[in-house]
Amino acid sequence: MKFRTRRREEISVEITSLIDMVFLLLIFFLVSTTFNRPTQIVLNLPEANGEAMPAQPTAVEIGVTAKGEFFVNRQALVNNLPETLKTAIEKVSGGDRKLPLVISADATAPYQAVVTAMDTAGQAGFANITMATQKPKGGQ
Repeated sequence: MKFRTRRREEISVEITSLIDMVFLLLIFFLVSTTFNRPTQIVLNLPEANGEAMPAQPTAVEIGVTAKGEFFVNRQALVNNLPETLKTAIEKVSGGDRKLPLVISADATAPYQAVVTAMDTAGQAGFANITMATQKPKGGQ
């Protein structure tokens, strides 16, 4: 008796719809994601009228809290001495004194702490110093 061998059908997996779903999910998450700039300190910036400065990804940022504590690029300093602030600024900038330096001070921060931040930045050789503010709540 001679048996015929049946041909086996090739098994194939159709992944076109799977790829379509992955791309749709990717697009959905990209569109629905909000890109916030989370901060470690809460600052109530002073109000000022004027045009907004474009964001600089390589800017050095000094934060001054309401208690007069310093933060450099959202990293707390071990103390509030000007020497420590100067060392942190130089470390973050990598010696590039042409980078823009932004001072974000709380509206109720001690005036001396803000002046210390400005003076230390000037002593470190930074000439492009900007003060961060927010628009008035009245929307003028």
